[in-house]
Amino acid sequence: MRMKLKRIVSICVILLLLSLQFTNVFAKETITYATLKFGSRGSAVTKLQQALSNKGFSPGPIDGIYGKKTEKAVITFQKANGLTIDGIAGKETQSRLYAQPVSRGAITRNDSYATDLYWLSRIIHAEAGAEPYKGKVAVGNVILNRVKSKDFPNTVKGVIFEYYQGIPQFSPVAEGTIYNTPSEESIQAAKDAFNGARPVGDATYFFNPDKAEGKWIVKNKTYVMRIGDHVFYR
Repeated sequence: MRMKLKRIVSICVILLLLSLQFTNVFAKETITYATLKFGSRGSAVTKLQQALSNKGFSPGPIDGIYGKKTEKAVITFQKANGLTIDGIAGKETQSRLYAQPVSRGAITRNDSYATDLYWLSRIIHAEAGAEPYKGKVAVGNVILNRVKSKDFPNTVKGVIFEYYQGIPQFSPVAEGTIYNTPSEESIQAAKDAFNGARPVGDATYFFNPDKAEGKWIVKNKTYVMRIGDHVFYR
């Protein structure tokens, strides 16, 4: 009798474990996101607002109400991540927003963050002040890629003020425009780059072909894409 009872218990435990395993697999395969847009309300909107805030895209008050500020934050996030720009938090936008943050190597939010943001926003403004928003984020993307590369200095300021054969790597350093006050959009672009936005992936070079030939870059590096007046290479 005891042996039968033990056998029954063992079978029940095995069945329970199997059912839990299948439940987990099923749950992973059926993750769905309710489409959120202007006028939406509730806990899903609160979660969305919190995630946007955590990644540096301010949605205004975290109150569960999808208002103009939340819509604007979603649009900014979509621009920074190369998504469809419609201000609607659908499956694509939420999947990207809730994804695990990209590892940024030496880029961390420690005591140097304010300094890094100061310089990154200035190089973005100086190099891409007239570029579309995606182009601004792309310049920040390039600078941070250089920080993580063994071929360049390991700080934002170090990358910006690097010289090669006595010539600054970035013309705003030579021209003095690196010290100009950045626009709010340039500051936000810098924040988005720090938060993992990578519109040009692993690119470490860019230039304006209307102002420079970039012969060495074209010959030795791989073309990534063009955004506005800039072409990007890795």
